Amino acid sequence: MSVVLRSGTYYLRKRIPARFSDVDSRKEIWVSLKTDSKSSAQEKAKLLWVTLLDAWEAGLQGNSEDAAERFEAVHNIARSKGLRYLPVQDVARLPLEKLLERIEALQSGGGRVEMAEAPALLGVVSKPEITISQALEIYWPLSKDKLLGKSDDQKRRWVNPRKKAIKNFIHVVGDVSLSSLTPEHMLEFREWWLERLQDDDLTANSANKNIIHLGHILKTVNNIKRLGHDLCLESLVTFKEGDSQPRPPFSNDWIQNKLLAPGALDGLNSEARAIFIGMINTGYRPSEAAGLTAERIQLDSNIPHIVIAPESDREIQNKVSRRKIPLSGVSLEAFRQFPGGFPRYRANPASLSATVNKYLTENNLRETDKHVFYSLRHSFEDRLLREGVDERIRRNFMGHSLGRESHGEGGGLEFQLEMIKKIAF
Repeated sequence: MSVVLRSGTYYLRKRIPARFSDVDSRKEIWVSLKTDSKSSAQEKAKLLWVTLLDAWEAGLQGNSEDAAERFEAVHNIARSKGLRYLPVQDVARLPLEKLLERIEALQSGGGRVEMAEAPALLGVVSKPEITISQALEIYWPLSKDKLLGKSDDQKRRWVNPRKKAIKNFIHVVGDVSLSSLTPEHMLEFREWWLERLQDDDLTANSANKNIIHLGHILKTVNNIKRLGHDLCLESLVTFKEGDSQPRPPFSNDWIQNKLLAPGALDGLNSEARAIFIGMINTGYRPSEAAGLTAERIQLDSNIPHIVIAPESDREIQNKVSRRKIPLSGVSLEAFRQFPGGFPRYRANPASLSATVNKYLTENNLRETDKHVFYSLRHSFEDRLLREGVDERIRRNFMGHSLGRESHGEGGGLEFQLEMIKKIAF
C-alpha cells in the first residue's frame, strides 16, 4: 500500500481501478491519513482502501430491489451520522479532510468498519430511474393519509382522477423517466389538453384538475424520495376559463384572400407552413399532422390520402381518431412537398401551434383576436356542414365519435374525396 509523506503528514496515494470510473471520476486518489507515523499511516491506508473499494463495488452492484427505497435509506444513514448525502462526484471534490471525516464516520467504537453504511457516506448510490407509471405506484403509500375515514366510494372518487391524470400524460409523452422530463413534455401535454378543450366541448376546469393532479403526484414523489429532479412543472400552466371556448372558424374569404394570398406564409418555416396549409382541406389536429410518417402519407395511391393512426411510440387521442382523409387542392400540394412527414415537429408537436400562432399574430393574419391555428379545423367542419355533407362523413373526417356503432367504410375514399372537393381550396 502506497503512503506518501507530504508537509509532515502521510497520504494514501493510489490509482483508481478503471472499472470504478462510473462511480468515481478521479484517476488517482490522494487522501490525508492525518498522522506523521509511517506505521500508523500504513494501517490506516489499508483500512481506507478496502473501505473505498467495497463502497465503489456497492455503487456498481446495489443491494436492493427497490431503487427508490435504497436511495431514501442512504439519505437517512448519512443524516444519522450528522452528514448530508452527496453523490460520489461531489464527494470526490470535497477537501481531503472532509473526505476522511466521512471515512472515519464508518468506524464503530471498536474500530470496526460499518460497510453497510459506506454507500451512504461515500455517495455511490445513484438516483433511481423512476418512470411516470412507477411514480404513481410510489405515490399511493405516500398519500394514504388522504384516504383515512373515507368510504369505499369516496376512495374510488379520490383515486380515479389521479390514475386518469397519469394515464393521460403517458398517452401523450410516453412512460418516460422523471429524470428525462423536459419543458417540451409539459408543453406537449398542455397542448394536448388545449386541443381537447377546443375540440371536445370540455371545460377548463376538467383540464386544470388533470394537470394539478399530475403535478402533485410528480412533486410528492420527487420531494419525499429526495430525487432532486427538475420536473419543469412551471411549464405545466393551467387554463383560464376563456381557453375552453371553441375557436371561431376562419371565413372562406379570409382563407382565400389572406392566408393563401401570394407570399402570405413565406416567412413561416416550410414544415409548419405545409402542416398549416394541409389542415385547410383535411381538418386534422396539429398533433396528428406532426406525427405523420412516410408510411402514413399515401401520395401514390389511386386516391392520395393520409392515414391518422398510432405509431409504435405514441398513440393518438382515441379509437375514433383512427381514420383516412383524402387529399385535395392546396393540401395535396403541401403534402407533395413533404412526402416523408415533418421531422422537425414529430418529436416536439407542442411547439407547432405556438410557432404558427405567433406568425399569424405578427403578420396580421388572424381574422379576429380569437382566431388561431386551430380555427382552420373548425373552418373545415363548418364548410362541410354548409355543403350538406352527411354527419357520419363529417365526424369521420374530424375524428369525432358518431355516438352509435358505425358500419361500412363511410362510402369509401373516392366518395369521401368528392365530398371534400366540394369545399376544397
